[in-house]
Amino acid sequence: MFRRKIYDKLVEWKNESQGRTALLIEGARRIGKSTLAEEFAKNEYESYILIDFSIAPQSVRDLFEDLSDLNFLFLQLQLLFHVDLVERRSLIIFDEVQFFPKARQAIKYLVKDRRYDYLETGSLISIRKNVKDILIPSEEQKISMYPMDYEEFLWAIGDNATIPLIRQCFETRKPVGEQINRRLMRDFRLYMLVGGMPQAVNEYIETNNFRKVDLVKRTILSLYEEDFRKFDPSGRASKLFDAVPAQLAKNASRYQTASVLKQGRPGTLPEIIAEMENSKTVLISYHADDPNVGLSATEDLSRFKMFICDTGLFVTLMFKDRDFTENIIYEKVLNDKLSANLGYLYENALAQTLTASGNKLFYYSFPTESSRHNYEVDFLLSRKNKICPIEVKSSGYKAHVSIDKFFEKYSSRISQKYLVYTKDLTKDMDTLCVPIYMAQFL
Repeated sequence: MFRRKIYDKLVEWKNESQGRTALLIEGARRIGKSTLAEEFAKNEYESYILIDFSIAPQSVRDLFEDLSDLNFLFLQLQLLFHVDLVERRSLIIFDEVQFFPKARQAIKYLVKDRRYDYLETGSLISIRKNVKDILIPSEEQKISMYPMDYEEFLWAIGDNATIPLIRQCFETRKPVGEQINRRLMRDFRLYMLVGGMPQAVNEYIETNNFRKVDLVKRTILSLYEEDFRKFDPSGRASKLFDAVPAQLAKNASRYQTASVLKQGRPGTLPEIIAEMENSKTVLISYHADDPNVGLSATEDLSRFKMFICDTGLFVTLMFKDRDFTENIIYEKVLNDKLSANLGYLYENALAQTLTASGNKLFYYSFPTESSRHNYEVDFLLSRKNKICPIEVKSSGYKAHVSIDKFFEKYSSRISQKYLVYTKDLTKDMDTLCVPIYMAQFL
């Protein structure tokens, strides 16, 4: 198993909860939820039972139809799974709990009993059909899990030294040096190409073959397409998903749904967008109409940008029209030799980084003096009682007109301006220019 930061949060929950709540790990498919849950159970408990509801037999499901006798339930579980449960020292895992919502509803009574701890994992947890006719237990805590971030990727390939180095440089505002920056950017581009899906990372480590890594990612994308059909048989969610790279490449001020969906009932579109966001396969950045500390208070749900949850999947989606993403394309991206403007690729990488760091995504656009074009702040962060605007560049170009104009408009609200780009850490007047591999520290 790869080292994951969320593991520490599970240990914290175990120690603080002491059986008073269950914990639900929610996230997209194939990000490692089940592996994490079982590894946690092995390390932190005397014994555990893992019930995978995607394949659980009816005999197991029937046990949750009547919770009037928990002694009988636990006795049957121990017999069926050949595990001895120890009071306050055993964990029961409800894996893929979305396949059997009644088990999730049972958490209320199981937690009240207090004999054992309960951990749930699931995808599409909030999809309407998965919560219909059940009472969501108040005793359930939720935690979101995402694909591996850059630091976790470095841990996986055996690099434990890079992040402490760049953290120190960021905190002291010292550049790493041109030669080291080139190496670090190449490492980060490798992360963008492979991505943070554990299967893809493992394939890269085992084979060092981009073509095989790409095939793994295509399989995951196919699974996501299947998930979309579960809540949108019309196929519109799939079309919206597939069009994300093209939409970002347009550099428009919003996702232009009309250009992707030529027909269909417009009234259902917000619901489809919400379901896609709930699936955790995409990241949505909403327009903040009045950019201030409480960004959520003025978000415009009709104006948004959509990103893919994993930049490695994004790269594969960019070249989905080919049988496989040719190694030469990977090599050119890795060595920064691809002629196309890849600003939108870095924008997706930053969206993934900010989300993994616990930030909700917002952006802001406003007309230029000529009103023919818009200035656009790619991301907004709320920090204490101020906001921090971020502009993203895919090259070493240090121009940051949009955030400068934004500063003129809202100077009293701004704490720090950031330009995220590919060159070394530096300061340009009052704008901090940050290499994208340091973005997790913003």
